[in-house]
Amino acid sequence: MILLVSTSPWVFAQRNDSIPKKDSASLILRGSVIDSIVIRKDTVRKHSPRKAAIRSAIIPGWGQVYNKKYWKVPLVYVAIGIPIYTFLENKKWYDRTRKAALMLAIPDTANYRNRVDPKLYVFFSNPSGSIGSLLNYRNEFRRDMDYSILFFLLFWGLNVVDATVDAHLRGFDISEDLSLKIKPNFERGAGISLVLNFRSSKN
Repeated sequence: MILLVSTSPWVFAQRNDSIPKKDSASLILRGSVIDSIVIRKDTVRKHSPRKAAIRSAIIPGWGQVYNKKYWKVPLVYVAIGIPIYTFLENKKWYDRTRKAALMLAIPDTANYRNRVDPKLYVFFSNPSGSIGSLLNYRNEFRRDMDYSILFFLLFWGLNVVDATVDAHLRGFDISEDLSLKIKPNFERGAGISLVLNFRSSKN
């Protein structure tokens, strides 16, 4: 009887020691799976199209850098830089033609050579008949200035759209596994169907 009492705690202790080992191992396994799922979700959510759009709207090319599409940054600045350059050029010639038109309106135009651009001398050969042509010339520069502003805003908007679309596409698998198939379709008469297969990297 004494032997049974003395050995029974050892048996129960051995059982109690063995049970937590299974539970701890399963908890560790579950924890690793949960952690991997959480980490995977975090990595997917970190790249936000909203952040890419806001950054591109603030500074052109910033959204492309956020998407790690560095090769697009020079293209963005070339596309935006061309309207800026054309605006400045048209603004310069608009001011010159405007000044020349004001001088043509004054009867005394003897000192025009020292005050206007040499390319505008032709309008001073016959001041009475050239004022209308010079005003039309001035208005063309004004119109081109407006077009430059519109193209500047257009390319800025395209820069935001490009960054947003790239950020959305980062969640999809763009690899050699993509397939594009052309096959016949006889559901509503004879025809050809174009099938593009792709999968999301989240799955």
